[in-house]
Amino acid sequence: MVRPMPSPIPSRRPISLGLERELSLRAGGRACIAGLDEVGRGPLAGPVVSAAIVLDLERVPDGLADSKALTASRRETLFAQILATSKVGIATISHTDIDSINIRQASLLAMCRALAALPCKPDMALVDGNDPPRLPCSVEAVVKGDASIASIAAASIVAKVVRDRLMARLSESFPAYGFASNAGYSTKTHLSALSDVGPCPFHRMSFSPLRQGLLDL
Repeated sequence: MVRPMPSPIPSRRPISLGLERELSLRAGGRACIAGLDEVGRGPLAGPVVSAAIVLDLERVPDGLADSKALTASRRETLFAQILATSKVGIATISHTDIDSINIRQASLLAMCRALAALPCKPDMALVDGNDPPRLPCSVEAVVKGDASIASIAAASIVAKVVRDRLMARLSESFPAYGFASNAGYSTKTHLSALSDVGPCPFHRMSFSPLRQGLLDL
């Protein structure tokens, strides 16, 4: 008796970081799932940047992770892959608006605008952290989501690359502060430059030590 050959086991594409949550939501009927994250709450200068990413679950770039855990060159590679395979919305809120409405409100507004910039209308948003914005869809806040959920990790990568590029461009006009290397954070070099030459037009004057007139530098 000839035994039939067993059916080949279908090959399984490696599941990228945290994709299980997106797959579970898709199985539950969510058609368009966006991951959101923002970058730039802490710096003394420059904008806050947010990204909203809807991954193509059949073409997820390999190696998605929290942007802070990746090298700059790896972020750039993944940035190009994310833009080539996903739906992307990006928003920036300027330093002047941050000073006007405070950094928390600016971060929430950036995420709202990033979602609105998507070329589709998500019915579910996965947001990094525990302080999500009010969005026109269901929202799930995930603490450390950029290190555990693929779409949020992708958003963190895109937001960081965009902001780092903006700060590198600012550094060409204001080289004293080292924006290309510190992205506006309060490094020793940055603080020393503030003490020596004062702030530039892109500093956040509502942030300490700037709002104290640099007296404690």
